[in-house]
Amino acid sequence: MTDTRPGRDALPTPSGAAGGTQPPATAVDRLRLIVARLYRQLAQASGDDLDLTYAQLSALARVQAHGPLRLGELAALEQVAAPSLTRTLRPLSAAGLLSKEADPSDGRSHLVSVTPKGEAHLERIRRQRSELLSRRMARLSPQDSAALLAALPALEQLLTEGEEPAPPAG
Repeated sequence: MTDTRPGRDALPTPSGAAGGTQPPATAVDRLRLIVARLYRQLAQASGDDLDLTYAQLSALARVQAHGPLRLGELAALEQVAAPSLTRTLRPLSAAGLLSKEADPSDGRSHLVSVTPKGEAHLERIRRQRSELLSRRMARLSPQDSAALLAALPALEQLLTEGEEPAPPAG
């Protein structure tokens, strides 16, 4: 019997790539749309009363995860220019979610850290988004739930893998 499920018509991977097959463009498009739409729905579910942008929430979470950071360190982690990061952080400081203090090891630098209000804000957003996702996952069939959970390591790998090098010019 032939497998007719969507995404089963994989193409050979270019030489040197890991995994052995490259997914068809239609499957890649579906995954991209699903991830984007799910993220939007999760973001709407948290009802962020401060109306923080994706960049602001990312920076706030990054500071929380890595402790007090210099602006340059945070900019490198977020892969943005320092002036852009400064504009991103300004509303977070104004809302009392981040604090900025002189770096004790270098008086010319500052360290940013998450305030207790920022910690509570992130926890509320995470809780609301997780509750929505949990409710939706509870409606899945046992087979679909198991398949989704089995895909977690592969999805996590997508987050950690670097970009492939660009092909040589010419």
